[in-house]
Amino acid sequence: MKPFLPSIALFALATLAPLSAEAAGKIVVAYQTDALPSSVAIANGDFAKATGSEIDFRKFNSGADIFAAIAAGDVQVGYVGSSPFAAAVSRGLDVKAFYLASASGTDEALVVRNGSGIETPADLKGKKLAAAPVSTDHYQLLAVLKQEKLSERDAQVFAIPQPDIVAAWNRGDLDGAFVWDPALTELKKTGKVLLTSRQVADRGAPTFTAWVATAAFAKENPAFLKSFAGVVERYSVSFRDDKAAWGSESPNAKTLAGLLGGTPSDQAAALNNLSLIPARQQASKDWLDGGENSGTARILKETAEFLKEQKKVSTVLPSYGGFVTADYVKALP
Repeated sequence: MKPFLPSIALFALATLAPLSAEAAGKIVVAYQTDALPSSVAIANGDFAKATGSEIDFRKFNSGADIFAAIAAGDVQVGYVGSSPFAAAVSRGLDVKAFYLASASGTDEALVVRNGSGIETPADLKGKKLAAAPVSTDHYQLLAVLKQEKLSERDAQVFAIPQPDIVAAWNRGDLDGAFVWDPALTELKKTGKVLLTSRQVADRGAPTFTAWVATAAFAKENPAFLKSFAGVVERYSVSFRDDKAAWGSESPNAKTLAGLLGGTPSDQAAALNNLSLIPARQQASKDWLDGGENSGTARILKETAEFLKEQKKVSTVLPSYGGFVTADYVKALP
């Protein structure tokens, strides 16, 4: 079993004093394999055009990997989930969420294998389950087990990267896994969804995904972040208002498939599972506004408290309001 990354592992690279790509005139932005409307802007260059900057987009397998790269000074902006976010800042990393990509939806889910005998969450006892380490999926999987009064040992939980989850699933080594696309689509071929991320949120463990920037970068580059957030919002509005432009045969779906893998149909279906938050809602106290009283800061603190209870982090900060800002979404037209 691969455990959650301890703080020494997460920040060991930070002592290496790497040559910053930003210092060389290039901003490094980390993304993942999730299907997002704004990922089209990675492929077609719209982010670079809007910001007037040279951007090096790098694909990562998890938020934990992205935070390790941020800690090492190799990444300035990244797309991450709330669980690795809470873990990273609890361990001392100073970053700010400036745009929320999505809230708990159906784009992440606990899939159980056909014939596994798992019909309800209570049936997870004694089963072999997996999720990516320090991910929102791992957090929600552990939360489901806690709700069912089960421990990790009761259910044999493996914390392994998503590519390894798919390989283990295809070998028949797992009974269930909490995953996002493209793994979600793959596992559903021989399994069924037991709980979606939204359902787990309704059970008391909400999550989100966000674009974050290092505090130093945010202070020095507010115009970049405003323009970057504007691109994300523009593509999100397009998806919400013009679904025909994002169907399985659309250029957008084909572009996503070329960037992220899978088929255009897979990408179109994954987009429809998203729970996007309009910028005007993000600018409210329900999400990014209000400092420690913002909804996002409260989720981070609740997540950190759970992770400490599960012995995944050693410290819960008094407030997580300093890692959240509504400045950039408020500046959008």
